[in-house]
Amino acid sequence: MSTRTKKILTFYTGQQVCTDQIQNASFSKSPLKPYLLMQRIKTKGLNTIFKRISNFAPFTKEDFKIAHTETYINNFFQGEGNYLSNSLPWSKNLVHSVCYTNAALYEAKKHSILNPQTVCFAPVSGMHHAQPHRGSGFCTFSGQVISAIKLYNEFGVSGAYFDLDGHFGNSIEDSRVFNPILDQAIPVGCNINPYGKNEDYLESFKEGLKHVGKLIKAGKIHYVVFAHGADSHEDDDIGGGCNTKNWLLCASIFADWVNEISEETGKFLPVTLALFGGYRADNYNAVLDLHIKSLLQCAKTICQNEVKNEVVRARKLVRI
Repeated sequence: MSTRTKKILTFYTGQQVCTDQIQNASFSKSPLKPYLLMQRIKTKGLNTIFKRISNFAPFTKEDFKIAHTETYINNFFQGEGNYLSNSLPWSKNLVHSVCYTNAALYEAKKHSILNPQTVCFAPVSGMHHAQPHRGSGFCTFSGQVISAIKLYNEFGVSGAYFDLDGHFGNSIEDSRVFNPILDQAIPVGCNINPYGKNEDYLESFKEGLKHVGKLIKAGKIHYVVFAHGADSHEDDDIGGGCNTKNWLLCASIFADWVNEISEETGKFLPVTLALFGGYRADNYNAVLDLHIKSLLQCAKTICQNEVKNEVVRARKLVRI
């Protein structure tokens, strides 16, 4: 093997951001989160770590049909029926943005598969609770399901998801009957959702890594997605489970595991990073800073990109 690309390739465009009614009228900031995170990265002088790709096409209605009923898709696009099932304020801006948000995850995963030496990042959230016939839990469409099936159809590859959000990512399991191809795209048992608190959470995560590692070495899993949701942190408004030490250890454990698997197989494991949940009414920057610290850990360990920076937590300064 040669060396990993130093920079994390980031699939982000302002088109994947919804500003209408989100800041003040929505409990979840998910539709605005990509913008807030990228601005936070810029403010902290970390832009040099992330190489941005913005010229990708949005998903169409046909893409969403891979994981959703035509009735639900039309309802959401037209603002009728169960269009509010995602519990977000509806707007044409939201409709426009989710087409790009879902495409960003697909493009990031695709690039990582075709260029495994490069770690890719999709600054997205609001996907893993959506169901075939409706949205749910601030999630509109199942982007991880759609992208996985598209990539399986295009390249014959199967993936695993490490979903470290504070809430079970049900959309994958809820979509298996709707589109049976999903069983090949994300095999049963490869939607890893750790459970428990602190040390128990870490052990659950390690078991998931061990399971997926065996499948990778057997040639049954070809890429992974690491969605380090900030609502698995104990300070989150509706999450909880991990203190700062153990939450950050998850990123460190994952990054070390990626390097170990790559070394054992003799080839780079394709890796895509994603955001997912995180809710803090008192200090949303604390959510963004957790995401940044996780990303920097991956950049440091996987990409060998030495990073020196300070990130402000909600109540104290933590040095990376």
